[in-house]
Amino acid sequence: MACRIGELVFGCRDPEALARFWCEVLDFQVVGREDDGSIEIGASDGFGGKQPTLFFSRRDEPEPGKSRLHIDLNATDRDQDAELERLLKLGARPADIGQTGDEQWHVLADPEGNEFCLLRARIEPIA
Repeated sequence: MACRIGELVFGCRDPEALARFWCEVLDFQVVGREDDGSIEIGASDGFGGKQPTLFFSRRDEPEPGKSRLHIDLNATDRDQDAELERLLKLGARPADIGQTGDEQWHVLADPEGNEFCLLRARIEPIA
């Protein structure tokens, strides 16, 4: 038997703001809230569904060192340029990690600086 990813956890200063950003980016919804202010978001089937949920846990200080994990996104209903424009309007910003400019993806950061990539290929939405 194998494991599967159930949730990805982000330590962040403002779980509410980051949850709003990622809900808009991924078309997710809030699926849970904890008494400590942590928020879990996911697709309509929630935790244990077809996609992992994202869990935002309040941390006053960022973890030391650079995160070695990032999310790769693929647009489902528009081309890469249109999706890039949408993400920037939501509050993402370009991030420089040493790209050459010849890449087929864009490196971005969410409102708290977590890096993610927008890939060129479009994929079908999960039904």
